[in-house]
Amino acid sequence: MNPRLQDKFEKEIVDSLAETLGRKNRFSLPRLEKVVVSMGVGSAISDKKHLEESVSALAEITGQQPVQCKARKSVANFRLRAGSEVGCKVTLRRQRMYEFLDRLISLALPRVRDFRGLSDTAFDGNGNYSLGLPEQLVFPELNPDKYVRVQGMNIAICTTATSNQEARELLAAFGFPFKRDDDE
Repeated sequence: MNPRLQDKFEKEIVDSLAETLGRKNRFSLPRLEKVVVSMGVGSAISDKKHLEESVSALAEITGQQPVQCKARKSVANFRLRAGSEVGCKVTLRRQRMYEFLDRLISLALPRVRDFRGLSDTAFDGNGNYSLGLPEQLVFPELNPDKYVRVQGMNIAICTTATSNQEARELLAAFGFPFKRDDDE
């Protein structure tokens, strides 16, 4: 069975995007490629347990085992050596991507403290969108007793759109809560 957002995309969003963008070929319309969820754990330099906690939390949130990321350069001021593990990331595609986005839009973002909508300026010019969450506990899968350290995360949403406007139309159709112009 397909995830709810995938069905919505195939049945509703494709038709509305074709009408909005004025295209007849449905394969030329923008669609989601992948979602990359990453956590930078700077405190892992001094305590390896922090990285293990972050890997565990990211695995619970995404349903997929994260890859641990190593530092590329040595930075003496941060006591960082090249090759030491300082983060983790997960790349979600297909059904897991749609399930994660559904939980992000409907459960996690409304639980963010003082949330007033997503920024329009976080597009990269090529149709990809990035956002940061201040803490991982906005996801209901995580037990607050087990994860007491506050750890943020970055979420990069990659699309096949060629412009920021097309990507915004696509994400807005999925239900992303962007800030309205009259709120500013």
